[in-house]
Amino acid sequence: MYLHGTSKINDLGHLEIGGVDTTKLVAEFGTPLYVFDETLVRQRCREFVEAFGASGLKFQVAYASKAFCVMAMCRIVEEEGMSLDVVSDGELYTALQAGFPAERIHFHGNNKTISEMEMAIDAKIGCFVVDNFIELQMLNAIAAEKRQKVKILLRITPGVEAHTHEYISTGQTDSKFGFDLGNGSAFRAIEEASQLSNLELLGIHSHIGSQIFEVEGFRIAAEKMAEFAIHVRTELDVTFKVINLGGGFGIRYVSEDTPLPVAVYVKAITDAIKTNFGSNGYPLPEIWVEPGRSIVGDAGTTLYTVGTTKDIPGVRKYVAVDGGMTDNPRPALYEAVYEAGLANRAAEQPAEIVSIAGKCCESGDMLIWDVNLPKVAAGDILAVSSTGAYNYSMASNYNRIRRPGVVFVKDGQSDLVVKRESFDQIVGNDVIPARMKQVSKTV
Repeated sequence: MYLHGTSKINDLGHLEIGGVDTTKLVAEFGTPLYVFDETLVRQRCREFVEAFGASGLKFQVAYASKAFCVMAMCRIVEEEGMSLDVVSDGELYTALQAGFPAERIHFHGNNKTISEMEMAIDAKIGCFVVDNFIELQMLNAIAAEKRQKVKILLRITPGVEAHTHEYISTGQTDSKFGFDLGNGSAFRAIEEASQLSNLELLGIHSHIGSQIFEVEGFRIAAEKMAEFAIHVRTELDVTFKVINLGGGFGIRYVSEDTPLPVAVYVKAITDAIKTNFGSNGYPLPEIWVEPGRSIVGDAGTTLYTVGTTKDIPGVRKYVAVDGGMTDNPRPALYEAVYEAGLANRAAEQPAEIVSIAGKCCESGDMLIWDVNLPKVAAGDILAVSSTGAYNYSMASNYNRIRRPGVVFVKDGQSDLVVKRESFDQIVGNDVIPARMKQVSKTV
């Protein structure tokens, strides 16, 4: 298993993260347990901020909180001088409860409800990223009722799609997100938005994909956005102050993944903006980006306790752990792959290939197929790396399994930032109708 950030094998042969022995974390907090390397999280934040700072352009780096949203994470983002991207009232509420400055919050989403828009306007957030014509009219009407002027970006589908090592430039009209550039709806949206008195159009937004390991897709997106901006300025006399190129920066899950350094992505983006805007006499816009996975993904490790095994001679050996698709649904959803090791025997050499099964009542509840580990025994602690993004966020109570706790580790200290769910919380929203027979509790 690749050792990310501050992770290392200590003198006891145990996996250590942030200067804390993971076996001690398990003894104190139990398993499953999400562990975040706070030093690595902060390092990633600073890499983005420093790289953009070196460009000389005005910028905002907004953490995409959908990757991992808890109050302690919002505090880190605030302390590191970043903005915050939310996509629901729950994420917004979390940020506000954490004391995050509302003026640095951007609200995304293709179907923002009236109550969400009202909540965000009342909080005086910094910007809405408007996704469609209906939202444009609704937002203007709500802002008018509240006698406010709301800043917006329009999400544009630029005709560029990028994933891992591939990118394609297409019409890209088949998407639930944004105003399409190719069919003219983006231009019509600019026309409409610029005439709505309670909206202030700052600029445009695009997002071209995820787990991107190359820079070419970003360059092409910047070129297309610049061409569109120049066309809009010529035809409508509207000049964009902000260009948001979204996120999608890749991380290492397994050895085949080859992400670029943050500074390389950023330089490609800022150079493309300078070239495509500056060379055409267009005022250089402020650049916004929205890293999420690349901030927290490889900083997270999930710890499990090994339970039962099932060895099918000549076929496969299954090793079951006390978690699974409830704390990490990504393998079941889209065949995501991970690396793993035994945290309590991290110095030992691999001795067998096994497959890691979860405890849910689903045959598809598999965390990892065919991982090479030391001879596994019940009670061992399995560590799965790079689980910081979209694991806690997507966690569920399927089979009424309680969601794990979350711990931040740094400089030898461990801090519980999310408590493990209790049984009372599992049934906390259940209501038994009065017409049903009342019985005494047995637990």
